[in-house]
Amino acid sequence: MLKKKHYRLMAQNLRNRFGEIDIVALAPDGKTVVIVEVKTAEDPKALPELRVDHHKQRRLTALAAQVVRRYGLHGLPIRFDVVAVNLPPGADPVIRHYQAAFDSHV
Repeated sequence: MLKKKHYRLMAQNLRNRFGEIDIVALAPDGKTVVIVEVKTAEDPKALPELRVDHHKQRRLTALAAQVVRRYGLHGLPIRFDVVAVNLPPGADPVIRHYQAAFDSHV
């Protein structure tokens, strides 16, 4: 889905002892680094995006700061997106992409 929107994937499933970043991508503008959190649920009525609470946002912000240092991304804007996926049994997935899902300063 992100590739179809012309995002360039830089890394996936970056893990360290503090947690994991699902996707690091370059936005279509070619300048903005996007940290993407992916949440899924099988229940079609569930809203998996609600699981990106304040605690998860703080953790992602700390992890993003490490990614900036590790990959030399200083000076580039950083944005946090959430991709929510519902996987209802016997039906096509429902995907929602929330750009700039929360504000944070890295």
